[in-house]
Amino acid sequence: MAGADRKSGSSPQARILAEAAHWDVPAVALPIAAKRRAGLRALIDWLRANPCDVLNTHSSTDSWLAAFATRMGRAVPIVRTRHISAPVPRNPLSRWLYERGAARIVTTGEALKRELVERNGFTADRIESVPTGIDAGRFRPGDRAAMRAKLGLPAEATLLGIVATLRSWKGHEFLLRAMPSLDKRVQLVIVGDGPMRSVLEGRIEELDLRVRVRVRLAGDQRDVLPWLQALDVFALPSYANEGVPQALVQAMLCGLPCVTTLVGSIGEVARDEETALVVPPRDAPALAAALARLVAQPALREELGIAARRHCVENCSYERMLDRMEAIYHDVAMAAHP
Repeated sequence: MAGADRKSGSSPQARILAEAAHWDVPAVALPIAAKRRAGLRALIDWLRANPCDVLNTHSSTDSWLAAFATRMGRAVPIVRTRHISAPVPRNPLSRWLYERGAARIVTTGEALKRELVERNGFTADRIESVPTGIDAGRFRPGDRAAMRAKLGLPAEATLLGIVATLRSWKGHEFLLRAMPSLDKRVQLVIVGDGPMRSVLEGRIEELDLRVRVRVRLAGDQRDVLPWLQALDVFALPSYANEGVPQALVQAMLCGLPCVTTLVGSIGEVARDEETALVVPPRDAPALAAALARLVAQPALREELGIAARRHCVENCSYERMLDRMEAIYHDVAMAAHP
């Protein structure tokens, strides 16, 4: 939620609640993880006690709760941010939520906006595309040898990495299937945790990749920067639901050559043979071939890494995102209170 004083509300389980303190953003836990009466009542009460100019929602559940809360209690215009490319149902309720329940829709990529306009028929001039901004001053190439020593990673191996929640559609399984065909000096570092962990552990055993020899499961890391700076190559073989993934942009800002797909709005940063290598989703052989190219061609790795960082600095900066979101908040607030 966003108001003039930048207050934030989230469910008690939300990661943003823990992160808010590190950014000096006041945060309040509300029972809004599910579409229940208790959450609706809590949100109505919170809005009554905390007047704000704009409410920014980020998921289906909080968007529905907010749409009803702002009609049953204090009226506040809603900016609905949509981060993923999963299709929005084509039914009257969804149309009401997007066309009437929210004052403005923000997508994290142009492809997501086109989907809402072309597939759902939503009004184009009520939708803005604003890619998530990343701090290009912080996410930058680092001392690879020093980061490996710090993290206990092998100094001489070629390190391939992925940073992503362990969900099926992030494509970790296809990455594991690609590993046996790669040079034995290539090791895979998986940063993140999630519901697919036990499945991936089983797949590692089946493929005889031997945890901590060819594959390292690093788990959740609050700061992923040292892990990115330790890598030689980054992969994100997603096959669904993506906007412009933050981890991919972070890797590109760190000057890493990347292999990915064109799911969602990934194509807005990953241009095949220019800023990344692009492969079809769910295609382990094609993924393996692209990774093998990068492993065998240091010059190509350097060329793609430089181009990737340049493109993301120009198009995915914090400053660009903040300027655009502040303008949207201002326009929505002014329209509601002329």
